[in-house]
Amino acid sequence: MGIYLDFNASTPVAPAVAARMAAVLHEPFGNPSSDHWAGTAAREAVETARAQVAGLLGCVAGEVIFTSGGSEANNHAIKGAFFTTRAKHPHIITSEVEHPAVIGPCRFLERLGAKVTYVPVDGFGRVDPDNVRRAVTPDTILISIMHANNEVGTIQPIADIGRIAREHGILLHTDAAQSVGKIPTKVGELSVDLLSVVGHKFYGPKGVGALYVRAGVQLEPLIHGGGHESGRRAGTENVLLDVGLGAACELAESWIHRHTIQELRDLFWQRLNEEFDNVVLNGHPTERLPNTLNVSFPGRIGAEILHGLNDVAASTGSACHSGVVELSPVLKAMRVPPQIGMGAVRFSLGRTTTEQEIETVVKSLRMVLA
Repeated sequence: MGIYLDFNASTPVAPAVAARMAAVLHEPFGNPSSDHWAGTAAREAVETARAQVAGLLGCVAGEVIFTSGGSEANNHAIKGAFFTTRAKHPHIITSEVEHPAVIGPCRFLERLGAKVTYVPVDGFGRVDPDNVRRAVTPDTILISIMHANNEVGTIQPIADIGRIAREHGILLHTDAAQSVGKIPTKVGELSVDLLSVVGHKFYGPKGVGALYVRAGVQLEPLIHGGGHESGRRAGTENVLLDVGLGAACELAESWIHRHTIQELRDLFWQRLNEEFDNVVLNGHPTERLPNTLNVSFPGRIGAEILHGLNDVAASTGSACHSGVVELSPVLKAMRVPPQIGMGAVRFSLGRTTTEQEIETVVKSLRMVLA
């Protein structure tokens, strides 16, 4: 078994979450929409999970829609706002460093007549709220800015952007796939109208997520059909996965304010600086996810470094297609020079990461980069 340092990509299902899911594998088996005893028990399980998600987000349970994951939640928020608006020339504001699950829907809506402004980020990967303010037009219907970047971990000033959105009566959506379960994500403090949650990013199962929709906000459903999820998402509720997401949210409450992971991340960065003369940090030095360390080894290729670390699971900031190495869109948007960005590696720590694992990785890097 190797060392896993790719927790931003996916996390294992926590034992407590798996136990909760195992308990509902056989009972309750009814359809949550049925009025008889079997359906009632299933519906209660789903609503308990909904309340657990709401508890983590600091909202009312009725403001939570269960989805199949982050991509669906993002698509529902963005397309739902577009298809609900009556604006003749709808305008959307997003950033250059968004996840493809946000960029993709925006590109799609551009083909349908939407105008989209992609605001830039600074060298730390952070959006300037003033740039968002300047991008607002009378036709702006939605601002969608991620809470924290999946690649470099930079945390965006969502609360500041939220105040701008409120001033202009514009909906604000944030993709919180990477932040939920790692840092506080209370929707009131963030001043958001829409927020996306992904289960497998914080020790829940894959294939389930949620979308917070502030009370009073109208969105066209992404999936039409029956009256499930209070008419907001058709399809029989996935009791097993909903319960898993709820359990993961309940468990996350006890982890958010622990500093263990950040201490290990900072130790990792310290050790890298001690061992290598020119290692470069990518992302904001302080406004960054506590578990994320994206570093560059100038003059090297990240994919080749990872290949040398064959027992370490991590990710790279460059991609190789047909023998050509390409800089990641995020690092490119941050204007990281290619000679630095090509050597980027993202290490993302988790609840099970140990100091011994960090030391082992540093030792392996010393051999690979010798």
